[in-house]
Amino acid sequence: MNVRNCRSCGCIFNYVTGPKICPACREKLEMKFQEVKEYIRGHKGVGIPEVAEACEVDAGQIRQWLREERLELSSEAAAALTCESCGKPIRSGRFCEKCVVNMSKGFQEVLNTGRQTAPKPAKNEAEGPKMRYLK
Repeated sequence: MNVRNCRSCGCIFNYVTGPKICPACREKLEMKFQEVKEYIRGHKGVGIPEVAEACEVDAGQIRQWLREERLELSSEAAAALTCESCGKPIRSGRFCEKCVVNMSKGFQEVLNTGRQTAPKPAKNEAEGPKMRYLK
C-alpha cells in the first residue's frame, strides 16, 4: 500500500497513480476544470489571466491543463506555450507536431533494432522430433 499526503489539503490517502492529490481534492479540481471550460465556451478569445481571475483558478493550473491537452489556445491567442523540444509556439500539449513525428520515428528505430534476431538454422528433416526421458 502506498500512503501519501495530499499536496493540496495535506490529508493522508492511498495513492495509486496520477497527481499526488486525494480523491476529494481531485474531484474539486475536476469541478474547477468544468467551470473553466464553461467560462471559455461562453467567452471566446479570453486569455489565461482573465480566466484565472474570473474562475478563481491559478494560472499555472490552466497552463497544466493546456499541457495535458485538456484545453487548447485559440489560433488568435498569443503564444503562451512553446514546444519543449524545439521552442516553437504551440496551442496545446508539450511538443509540436514535427517533434512528435521525430520522436515517434526515433522510438520505432529503437524498437526495430531490438527486434533484429540472428537467422534461424535450417532444420534437418531426417532427425525428426527430439525426445527426452522423465524420472
